[in-house]
Amino acid sequence: MYLVESKGGAIVCMLLSLSFLGTWPALLTLLERRGRLPQHTYLDYSITNLLAAVILAFTFGEIGKTKPEMPNFLTQLSQVDNWPSVLFAMAGGVVLSLGNLSTQYAWAFVGLSVAEVITSSITVVIGTTLNYFLDDKINKAEILFPGVACFMIAVCLGSAVHSSNAADNRVKLSNLASDQNLAAGMTPASAFEGRKDLENGNATVEKAKFGTADFLVELENRRAIKVFGKSIVIGLTITFFAGVCFSLFSPAFNLATNDQWHTLKKGVPKLVVYTAFFYFSVSCFVIAIILNIIFLYRPVLKLPRSSLNAYLNDWNGRSWALLAGLLCGFGNGLQFMGGQAAGYAAADAVQALPLVSTFWGIILFGEYRRSSRRTYILLVSMLSMFIAAVGILMASAGHRK
Repeated sequence: MYLVESKGGAIVCMLLSLSFLGTWPALLTLLERRGRLPQHTYLDYSITNLLAAVILAFTFGEIGKTKPEMPNFLTQLSQVDNWPSVLFAMAGGVVLSLGNLSTQYAWAFVGLSVAEVITSSITVVIGTTLNYFLDDKINKAEILFPGVACFMIAVCLGSAVHSSNAADNRVKLSNLASDQNLAAGMTPASAFEGRKDLENGNATVEKAKFGTADFLVELENRRAIKVFGKSIVIGLTITFFAGVCFSLFSPAFNLATNDQWHTLKKGVPKLVVYTAFFYFSVSCFVIAIILNIIFLYRPVLKLPRSSLNAYLNDWNGRSWALLAGLLCGFGNGLQFMGGQAAGYAAADAVQALPLVSTFWGIILFGEYRRSSRRTYILLVSMLSMFIAAVGILMASAGHRK
């Protein structure tokens, strides 16, 4: 079994994880904006997310000879006395699945960049603090907690960015309504429903520029989750719920691999990172499948009903959803590999993934284009906090004995 043993190797794992975990949300957001139902997308994503854990287990988890205190994946899979650690790993998978499922809806309401900032900040504030004490304080507290403080500030700035950007969009749509002399009670979205391209039926004749009112209307008509007229509280509530879920999965995984609460019998080896990640991913997969099949027939947030047959026949964007699952799976695996070596509190530096997500949000989706000066100032301030936080958390890395 291959283990990351050096601080440098742990940091490489964290950086790779950061890029993977910051990219897969952009792929799911892209599909939602193209009109693919999130239930269909998440079912595809869940399959390859589990596949990534299986690949890591049968490759890195089987390298070298097995040892009594550190068995290889297949050897440990057959052991039955480690069920308390297995339950911790599976509990971590459950809360991660709930968090990922929630953020898929939060991205539509709050935006990719801000949703990732808030959830990641909550994850660090709660999860990193728990991991610090679970890891027997192997990280440098005088460095670690200033990084946590940066994330706390970023939560406030992220909420402010969303509020400011929402106000900017309301002004744009209000001006558009005035210019078009919309009838009383008619929303901008309904006023533009007739402006479809006769050739392909899903784009306006003249493509609107990023950040304009026409672009916002065009996006609303095309996307799967309709957000016009919805309170910003809905999006923020979903986002904060997801953040709390995310804050618990890493401490649960930490307990699964290091048994700080001494739940294993004497002589029973602790779960190796690959076995724990396998159980973690299996529970994540099971919860995702159950909930999304329910959502096919009983959708939330006024999404259209679907069916299992409709999902199986929906190949529009399936390859992107499958790629997103692989990126997320390998990203989580690399985070845990780095955390086992350098401490899970330091590995939470990958929660600076909004730096990557914001890049994709601005480049790919045109978020914050033509926004107010106040929004830009808040956005830059928010990202500055994240840049400081990721550097500080990585600098706090210790070494597990």
